[in-house]
Amino acid sequence: MKLNCDQATTICDKSQYGEVSLLERIKLSLHLFLCKKCGKYTKQNVILTTCYEKQAQLEKMKKDCLSATEKQCLEKDIKEKL
Repeated sequence: MKLNCDQATTICDKSQYGEVSLLERIKLSLHLFLCKKCGKYTKQNVILTTCYEKQAQLEKMKKDCLSATEKQCLEKDIKEKL
C-alpha cells in the first residue's frame, strides 16, 4: 500500500486531470502526509496547472475577439449597407 515518490508524482499528475481512483487518492494523501518533497511538488503542480488554464483562457479570448482592422472593416460594411 506504500507509494514511492515516483508513483506519488504520477498519481498527483493524474489527479490534476481527474483521472485518479479513490484508492489512489487515499494512498497519495498518506504519502503526502509523510513526504514533504512530494507535498511541495503537488503544490507547484497545482500552481502550474492554474497558470496554464488562465493562459489558455486568455488565448481563447484573443481568438474570439476581432482585431481593430477587422472592426473597422465591419463598421464600413454596415455603414455601406445602411
